[in-house]
Amino acid sequence: MTSEPSPSGDWDRQLGDAFAVVLGRPLDAYDDAVYAASINGNFMDEVGFLRDPAWVRAAALRGDEPVVWHVFDESPRPSVFDASGSVFELHRPEGAESPLPGEFADAVAEVAFEPGLVRGADLASLVERYGVALDDPAFAGTWTVYFPRLVSDGTLVDALRAALGIGRTPEELMDTAIEADEEWAEELAAIAHPGLRTHLGFFFSDGDSGMVPLFDDTDAGGLETSGCEPVAGFEDGHGQVDIRIVRLSDRVAGRAAGAVSAKPS
Repeated sequence: MTSEPSPSGDWDRQLGDAFAVVLGRPLDAYDDAVYAASINGNFMDEVGFLRDPAWVRAAALRGDEPVVWHVFDESPRPSVFDASGSVFELHRPEGAESPLPGEFADAVAEVAFEPGLVRGADLASLVERYGVALDDPAFAGTWTVYFPRLVSDGTLVDALRAALGIGRTPEELMDTAIEADEEWAEELAAIAHPGLRTHLGFFFSDGDSGMVPLFDDTDAGGLETSGCEPVAGFEDGHGQVDIRIVRLSDRVAGRAAGAVSAKPS
């Protein structure tokens, strides 16, 4: 699933400059790869969002229909997820035989880039080929979302925009009273746009109400063994929500041989 048309050149430039401040180096210092943003965490698992049938509807897996959820109360915009570019884990329910048809399960195993881990775009082709409706309650417990990917165009700047909940125009920024931690407030002072500076403060707080940045201590959302690399991360102070910006390997991005033909993610 591709994101909406790109914002104006000036807003794009301001975002790029702001993200360079956040990362500590210009964006063109990063290589030309596919980058993705993910929101995950205990809260999303506990409320059942990662097993919501909306994720595995055929239209969502094809990238024709987003999965939408309002993660942050402070944000005027919901978080928009891309099922086609997300990673799913398929497994057998504990203590039972899998209700998944054998041919379908074998085909999933063939396209999985790690045991049980498969891209939504690959699942899209397989559910159509084998006529398996994963949103049927009969298949509950056979799948979960492993890496919930936010809608973006694959560039680093758009992955960061999605991760930090920044809209396509300055009018869509979060107006929050949560301020950046003192140390980070000094860094963010280099960002010229006051509204963008306020918005980003939510993600660079002390963690009591907003998010805490992670750089050296972040990970690739469980995709390290698949060749993916962490760029940046954020978490709340209560260990309930994790945000990750990740450089995807070609295989996880769907660029490598063996990925099933589907819409670009």
